[in-house]
Amino acid sequence: MTKIKQDNAMLDKFHEECGIFGVWNHPDASHLTYLGLYALQHRGQESAGIVASDGAILRTQKGMGYVNDVFKETEMKHLPGQASIGHVRYSTAGEVSIREAQPLLINHHRGQLAVCHNGNLPFANELRETLENEGAIFSSTSDTEVVLHGIARSKASSLYQAIVDTLSTIEGAYSILFLSTDSLIALRDPRGFRPLSLGKIDSAYVVASETCAFDLIGAEHIRDLAPGEVVIISQDKLESYFPFPKQNPAMCIFEHVYFSRPDSIVFGRSVNKSRHKMGRQLALEHPVEADIVVPIPDSGTAAAIGFAAQASISFRFGLVRNHYVGRTFIQPQQSIRNFGVKIKLNPVRDLIEGRRVVLIDDSIVRGTTSQKIVTMMRQAGAKEVHMRISCPPTIAPCYYGVDTPSREELIAAHQSVEEICEFIGADSLGYLSIEGLLVACGEEVEKPAFCTACYTNKYPTEISSKAKQLCSVSKNALAVSK
Repeated sequence: MTKIKQDNAMLDKFHEECGIFGVWNHPDASHLTYLGLYALQHRGQESAGIVASDGAILRTQKGMGYVNDVFKETEMKHLPGQASIGHVRYSTAGEVSIREAQPLLINHHRGQLAVCHNGNLPFANELRETLENEGAIFSSTSDTEVVLHGIARSKASSLYQAIVDTLSTIEGAYSILFLSTDSLIALRDPRGFRPLSLGKIDSAYVVASETCAFDLIGAEHIRDLAPGEVVIISQDKLESYFPFPKQNPAMCIFEHVYFSRPDSIVFGRSVNKSRHKMGRQLALEHPVEADIVVPIPDSGTAAAIGFAAQASISFRFGLVRNHYVGRTFIQPQQSIRNFGVKIKLNPVRDLIEGRRVVLIDDSIVRGTTSQKIVTMMRQAGAKEVHMRISCPPTIAPCYYGVDTPSREELIAAHQSVEEICEFIGADSLGYLSIEGLLVACGEEVEKPAFCTACYTNKYPTEISSKAKQLCSVSKNALAVSK
C-alpha cells in the first residue's frame, strides 16, 4: 500500500495562495486569530501559525497541516496577550517545510517583530542574492524573509519608516501584517493585488484576507484597505498613511473567479454575486441545448446556478463531492481507473443517465482532471457532455502569489479551444470572454482595475527573466515534492 498526497489527484486546479488575520486590543486575541484562520483555511493548507503579544513579549506557535491539526488548547495557552497575527500557507515561493511556516518572528535592534504575508515578490530572489553576498544569513527560502532583512538593516528612525523604505525598493504583490510589542501594522501594495479588509469587534480592530473571517467571530466589516495604504494600530489609535507612489490598480480577478469564499466581500464586491453573473454571461456567450446543468463542486456551483437561470435549464447536483478526504489517502495496490478524481467526486447516475449534461467549472489548467470528469459522466450514461468554463483560457503563469503551473503546462497556452475540447473528450467547450468576466465583476471593460495577466499575458509590472526562471524552478520543485 502506498500513501500519496491527495493533491496529486487534483493537479488540474490552481492552488490557493495564503490567508492572513490579525487582532489588536482584545483579551482573547489568539483564540480570535485561530477562528479567523479557520475561516481562511481554503487559502492554504500546508501550514498554520500564530504570533501573540502581551505588550512585552511576542510568542509563536506554528506547524504543518490544517489549523485544527496545529492548534490544540495546549498550544493556545502559550499565546497570551491582547494582540495577535496568524497565517495559513500554500507555498507559491520557497520550500514546503516548517522553516517556511509563517508568521516569521525575529529579534532585531528595535525589538521583536513578526510578519505574515499574502502575495509574491518576483524580484525577492535577486535581492536575496545581493544580501547573501553582503553576509546576510537566511533561515528559510521564503521571499518574506527578504523583507525582514531589509527592515532590520534599515537606518530609519521608526519601524513604520523602515517598512516603507524596504517595500519601496521591492516590486510585487503583498498584503502584509507586522506585529511588534506596541503596534499592529497592516498594508497593501500600491496596485492592490491581494485583498485585505479592516473590521472591528467591540473595541478591538481586526484585519483579514477575507470578510468571511469577520463573520465567524461576529466582527463588523468596516472597509477594505486601499491599494498602497498603510494602517498602524497602536493603543486606542488607528492611523492611515499612503507613503508609496500611486500606481494603476491591478487587483487579482481570480479572487472572484475561484480563490475567495463565495460568502466574502472582496475588493468591495460580493464574490457570490460575481460568480453568479459569470454563469449568466457564460450562458449568453455559449448557449447549448441540454437537459441539466451540473456544477463541478464546489467552486463551479455559483456560476452553474447563474448559467442554469439564464439558460432556463434544470440545475442539479449531478456530482457529489467527498468532503472528508484528508491531506493524504491510501492508494490501492491494484490500479483503479481515475482513482484520484473518484476519491473526491462521484456522479449521481440516475440524474446523469440518458441526459444532455452541461458541466460548469471555474477553470481548466492542464486539462487532465476535466478529461477524467467528462469520462466519468459518459460512464454514468450521459448522452452528451458539454463543458463551460466561467473564465477565459489561462495562457500565462502568475508571479503575484498564485501557484499556477509553468506556461508549458498550461494547456490553453499552446492548444486552441477546439483542441482542448477534443483532449478532454467533451461534445463542446466554451470559455467566458475576458470582456464578459470583467462585466460580471462590475468592471469597465475599457479601463479595468483588475489584473488579468493569466488570461492576457500582459503583466502590470515588469517581470525579469531571472525572476521568471526562478519562479518556474520553484514551481517544478514543488510539483515534484507533492
